[in-house]
Amino acid sequence: MNKYLQLSWIAAIVATLGSLYFSEVRHFIPCTLCWYQRIFMYPLAIILGVAVYRNDTGIYKYVLPLSIIGMLISGYHTVLQKIPYLQQFEMCTSGVPCSKDYLNWLGFITIPLMAFIAFTIITISLVVLARSQKEETAR
Repeated sequence: MNKYLQLSWIAAIVATLGSLYFSEVRHFIPCTLCWYQRIFMYPLAIILGVAVYRNDTGIYKYVLPLSIIGMLISGYHTVLQKIPYLQQFEMCTSGVPCSKDYLNWLGFITIPLMAFIAFTIITISLVVLARSQKEETAR
């Protein structure tokens, strides 16, 4: 079993369970950008789980686009929360504003930052997996 595939699956599972905890247990209402991040993270937990079970190391071709797009959305969301000037460009017009900070651990760790870290772990793991796959086929 490939350790990079497992690491990416664990990151997706932790992120999925964490977002469910914040919304269902802590009753934090997700904003529009949070929903977009969930749209890209939740399928990763399932797809990567199946890939780990089948030891399908070629799954990176299908999963990398999802993780990269999710990483871009969560990165934008993090910057939107941390730079007040950008809040004038906020896309959330109804419901919870995207600039709302439900939590701010250590002064900088927010929910979008945690999503960004999870997407980054998944992306890096899958890029390393892809490179190792290409090296094996080159031999």
